[in-house]
Amino acid sequence: MSTDEYTNLSEIRQHVLDIAKAQRMAEFFATLSDPNRWRILSALATGELRVRDLADVVDMSESAVSHQLRILRTMRLVRYRKDGRNVFYGLKDDHIFNLYRDISEHLDESDDD
Repeated sequence: MSTDEYTNLSEIRQHVLDIAKAQRMAEFFATLSDPNRWRILSALATGELRVRDLADVVDMSESAVSHQLRILRTMRLVRYRKDGRNVFYGLKDDHIFNLYRDISEHLDESDDD
């Protein structure tokens, strides 16, 4: 190996994730391995919804949606706000919306690209 190759590898190593962050990222994506969570995120990408309405649009029970929302909240993918007796859920921030949008667009691309 030439000196240039060692220098390049040294520079690359500076950009490799440390094990703790790699573990957190793996847990984050493991959370997204459930198709029902993606369906919930897709509904929330359109705007805030109450659990009752969310359950209706994704065709799941309210308790099942609540369970999934707890998991998504734990991973900081969704947020909630109270308005009187109503609780509205939405995507946590633009990062989550962009992640959803980018993955969806990527999967819609043809293999010819």
